[in-house]
Order: sequence, then structure tokens, then C-alpha cells
Amino acid sequence: MKNVALIIPNIYWQPTMNSPHPSAARQTLSELELAQQLASQLAIKPNDWHRLNRNRKVRAQEQAAAALVYLLKDQPNEALSRLQQAVGWLDQSLTAPPCPSHGEKRTSAN
Repeated sequence: MKNVALIIPNIYWQPTMNSPHPSAARQTLSELELAQQLASQLAIKPNDWHRLNRNRKVRAQEQAAAALVYLLKDQPNEALSRLQQAVGWLDQSLTAPPCPSHGEKRTSAN
């Protein structure tokens, strides 16, 4: 994992005695657990979906974090797919599809 540290400096959070979760100072999280926490934090929450689903930076972060999880789970094809999606959001070659209906669409009875 030294290569990751070179690419993403200061990725590891070091809890202190003043941490809101003192027990976290005693826990050592694996790389996969750290990546899963990051992916969870960066995932768009259901209440924020309509506001953020077209935000390129947010979507790229979400996909890149998911890619890291898949990579650490030794699933390179899934990781590559997520990285390609992240790049698509950043280079604007990917756009969000229209929002699915929140129920069946009503047809007008003209």
C-alpha cells in the first residue's frame, strides 16, 4: 500500500485522545475497512439524490471510492468499471440519465 500513500498523502486518520470516539484510538482498521468507510461517506444519500445526482465532482468521488473498495477486494474488473465511470464524470463524457418516475407515469386522456 505504499504506492497509495504516495498518490494520496494523509489518507489515514489518526485519532487523538480528544477524539469524540476514544475507543477508535485503540482500533486498527484494515485498508479495506477504511476504503469502505470512505465509500460510505462519499455515497449520495437518498435524501440528497435529486440535488447531487448530476454533480460531476460528487459522482466521480463516489465512483472512485467504490473502485478502491473493489480493488482491495481483488475484483479488478469491477474496480476498472468504477474508475472508468469516475473518469467519465470528470471528462464530461458521462451524463446522468433522467430521473426514473416516482411511480407510474400518467398518460393524459385527451
